[in-house]
Amino acid sequence: MASPNYLKNVAIVGAGGNSGSFMTAELLKTGKHIVTALTRADSKAKLPEGVTAKTIDYEKAETIVKALQGQDVLVITMSVVAPKDQQAKLVNAAIAAGVEWVIPNHWAPDTTDEGLARDVVNFGGLSEFQKWIEDQGKIKHISLSTGFWYEWSLAIPPSYGFDLAKRKVTYFDQGQTKISTSTWPQVGRAVAALLSLPIKAEGSDKGLEDFQNKLVYISSFTVSQQEMFESILRVTGSKEEDWTVSEEPAVERYEEAVKAMKAKGPERYAAFVRMMYTRVFYPDGNGDLEARRGTLNSLLGLPEEDMDEATRRAIERAESGNSGYGGQ
Repeated sequence: MASPNYLKNVAIVGAGGNSGSFMTAELLKTGKHIVTALTRADSKAKLPEGVTAKTIDYEKAETIVKALQGQDVLVITMSVVAPKDQQAKLVNAAIAAGVEWVIPNHWAPDTTDEGLARDVVNFGGLSEFQKWIEDQGKIKHISLSTGFWYEWSLAIPPSYGFDLAKRKVTYFDQGQTKISTSTWPQVGRAVAALLSLPIKAEGSDKGLEDFQNKLVYISSFTVSQQEMFESILRVTGSKEEDWTVSEEPAVERYEEAVKAMKAKGPERYAAFVRMMYTRVFYPDGNGDLEARRGTLNSLLGLPEEDMDEATRRAIERAESGNSGYGGQ
């Protein structure tokens, strides 16, 4: 019988997605959790063996409430282009179903940083949503700041500045600003380890209540663009002279992207991505989670990762053509 001081029943939205699939796999590995995936009727996501699927309809709140009954925690991982009201619908349904904890769709840089929250609108929105959850007074949240996804971001030219197909690099300033970034497997391990903690601390160990209604930080690497480039060179076996390398002041790149966001269609979205990523590379250090906030990596037992292996996965994504921005 499960201890009342531990969470057992975990519902996850996005269980078959890029990041959610790793969370699901790691939760199953613990042997401590029963995992339920909340899916839409038209979902084509493949779920691993051992996961119970329950169909929900965002236009019918009762379907979400029913699917969440008996769950201890709701984990939400959704595309950044998902309808903005979906997450609130999920949390409201979780409250109605009696779910006590939620890990919202945060997976981002440090949204408590005033500069980032001011200059990147969606970052401010993430903090506002956390506050909204707290204001309900009926469910507890723990939000994870992970930096950007490494494999995803390295494969997209507007983000970390690397066009892998054309072998072009654009350094923001001189490419020496360090930011924290996380791989999908690392975030999966973090979620599973976090939800394996006791609710109330036992002995000298931390419990979930120590992080109640807080933003906590994890990462895989805290690196500069130059260090990313060095990894790319090692993995591809290429030399720097095989690449076209340029520099662009981060502030100017950000400001130009903001202006370009007045366009419509794909151009506007590419500008949004360029704006959001560039702002995190400002030399004020707000992208460095380790130095500014400290991470839970040690507490959660997260391993040190092989950066070149993560770079290899990013290159494979770029080569497969599956590197468009938008999904989780």
